[in-house]
Amino acid sequence: MGEHIKRLNRELKFKGKIIDFYQDTIEVDGSHTVVWDFIKHKGAAAVVPVTEDGKILMVRQYRNALDRYTLEIPAGALDAEDEPGRDCASRELEEETGYRSDDLEWLITLRTTVAFCNERIEVYVAKNLIPSKQHLDEDEFIDLKAYSMDELKEKIFNGEIEDAKTVASLMAYAVKYKE
Repeated sequence: MGEHIKRLNRELKFKGKIIDFYQDTIEVDGSHTVVWDFIKHKGAAAVVPVTEDGKILMVRQYRNALDRYTLEIPAGALDAEDEPGRDCASRELEEETGYRSDDLEWLITLRTTVAFCNERIEVYVAKNLIPSKQHLDEDEFIDLKAYSMDELKEKIFNGEIEDAKTVASLMAYAVKYKE
């Protein structure tokens, strides 16, 4: 069962700034049809900014969907679907942290919610940070703080950090760089 899947129709239900919501009509095994929700996302990039002393810069910001503040790595949506993730990560680093870097290295690619969304996040590590200036969007209110990897692991395991991109990125960083 479920060996043959064919999309019969994709209907746009809502067009947003970052996401578009569709309903897909799918034929399964030629015997029945189902309706699945699909959210099209233009993509995003994120960055793990590492200070000279090995700490990670984190942003604290209000997230409307959760109705609370979260602690996350800097991230943001691509300006266009074809924008290179590295360019977006570099821009978000400077906008959200007030630092820039010419030393960005790809870390991991994430797919956040594969059951209904195609969002792809390219994550980079930024080292050799150069002081610059924050350029926050008009709807961003961000507090910036540096944490050791041990502090961040503790925040992950005690439930203080739940954001999937942040958890996956920090743990990938810890494994890759033996933190």
